[in-house]
Amino acid sequence: MVIVIHGRKVAENSLHYVKLIFDKLISEDSTIFLSDIFKEQNSEHLQGYNFRVFSNQIPKETDAVFSLGGDGTMLETISMIGPIETPVLGINTGRLGFLATIAKDQISSALTEFFKGAYKIEQRSLLQLKTEDNMFGAQSFALNEFSILRRETSSMIVVKVFMNGEYLNTYWADGLMVATPTGSTGYSLSCGGPILDPATRNFVITPVSPHNLNARPFIVPDSSELTFVVDSRKTNYLVSLDSRSLRVEDENQIKVSKATFSARLIKLNEDSFIKTLKNKLSWGLDVRN
Repeated sequence: MVIVIHGRKVAENSLHYVKLIFDKLISEDSTIFLSDIFKEQNSEHLQGYNFRVFSNQIPKETDAVFSLGGDGTMLETISMIGPIETPVLGINTGRLGFLATIAKDQISSALTEFFKGAYKIEQRSLLQLKTEDNMFGAQSFALNEFSILRRETSSMIVVKVFMNGEYLNTYWADGLMVATPTGSTGYSLSCGGPILDPATRNFVITPVSPHNLNARPFIVPDSSELTFVVDSRKTNYLVSLDSRSLRVEDENQIKVSKATFSARLIKLNEDSFIKTLKNKLSWGLDVRN
């Protein structure tokens, strides 16, 4: 089996778990590829292990990608995989972990289940960004959200939104985002957006600190094409796809729709979105006791 590992600098208290992963992969006769970032930032701890290194493009023969870190690392990993749709397993050596759901103390049992094939693949919708200059190049997609945000000024931005060519609304706000069901538990949630089950076929438009108080998060079918026309007094603003941001000065029209490919997340059979809500948001916990 060909396994790719991507991550950032591993904390001292997590090194034991990384070595556990390598030892398990070797015991299963796996071929190991490391992202150049992971290799460079952890080379001193990888002595004695056989692996190959790749840059930018996930090897096409890869059976699965292991993302080591938090949700930010998972988003980075998905951006590297792109249209190849290689399944990815999120191992949480970070903090909250809505996407990277395998805790450190579960790694050994999780890998045993993985190599037994005791898992399922969840398809997660991605957003696709379309602009005249193709501003994000080959990575013009997002797993969590697309956002337009003001920058370096106290002035609001004004965003006109059209859905399938029909005028929807004008938002006076610090920003506006479109979140996927996966991203509904992230930035959108902190801005008052609803939580969407990952199986739903919807996106949510969520304003960021809107001036017009009747502007509320709006759920739309993921078959919609959304068009945004931005008016900023400072003639520049930020456009973000997950954790990737660019300053925009003169882009007149931005289009967002569902991508033609998806992210494929490896979930162990006992894992579920409801269990994640219970573990991460303390749902079902009686705080009165």
